Amino acid sequence: MLNISIVLYHPDWQQVAELTQVFLQSKKVEHIYWIDNSPVVENNLPIQSTKISYSHNARNIGYGAAHNIAIRESIYDDVPYHLVINPDIILTKETLETMLNFMHHHPQVGSLMPKVIYPNGELQPLCKLLPTPIDVFGRRFLPKKWMAQRNQMYEMHASGYDKLMNVPYLSGCCMLLRTKAVEQARLFDERFFMYPEDVDLTRRIHRNYLTVFFPHVTIIHNHERASYKSFKMLWIHAVNMCKYFNKWGWFCDKERQLFNQTAINEYL
Repeated sequence: MLNISIVLYHPDWQQVAELTQVFLQSKKVEHIYWIDNSPVVENNLPIQSTKISYSHNARNIGYGAAHNIAIRESIYDDVPYHLVINPDIILTKETLETMLNFMHHHPQVGSLMPKVIYPNGELQPLCKLLPTPIDVFGRRFLPKKWMAQRNQMYEMHASGYDKLMNVPYLSGCCMLLRTKAVEQARLFDERFFMYPEDVDLTRRIHRNYLTVFFPHVTIIHNHERASYKSFKMLWIHAVNMCKYFNKWGWFCDKERQLFNQTAINEYL
């Protein structure tokens, strides 16, 4: 009932293998797709299984475009759920199956993200309002004290991260998707090489389904925040966010205003 895609780029194969072994323990997992955007094809895969498909792209086609390869297979095979997940996630079989069980019993949910923490136990505030330009660029280039209050609102800190929430922007590090909802929303937008593809997809699913933060299970994310460490990644982030605002509107985005105000009224 579930397919899984993991997009790779110069991966830590031990990390990939450990995550994949968890999935292979579950009878609910039908197929796992390793989609490799690395420059060199990997010939010595750490696990062999009929449930695993490895594919190598001739170039780095981007995060969303790579996941779309697997999501299209889920749509074609009529697999009801598809998990988009980063290789640097740690979770258990029980966590995965609890998420699936919730989705199965709540057909109005199109996308689900669990509670996410750092390895040290600190919360990752990955429930967000739809971003405005100041939310994206202000937090990167303005003094933190100027943005502190706005950032608290943007990341929905006042919600407490302790209850189910219907959130307009969920992180792409771990997205459990209802395949029909993604098909209706038309998959990841491949114009985005990296970064805003998750907010773009979540808001499109949010139009017709609930996009849920599910705090009843917790996963660990070894989040490196690459754009804070590399000028190249910062540039990629900035360019793709500009594409996002060109698509949806920089300052006039009525849907953003509606979705954000609804979330603020209900949870903040």
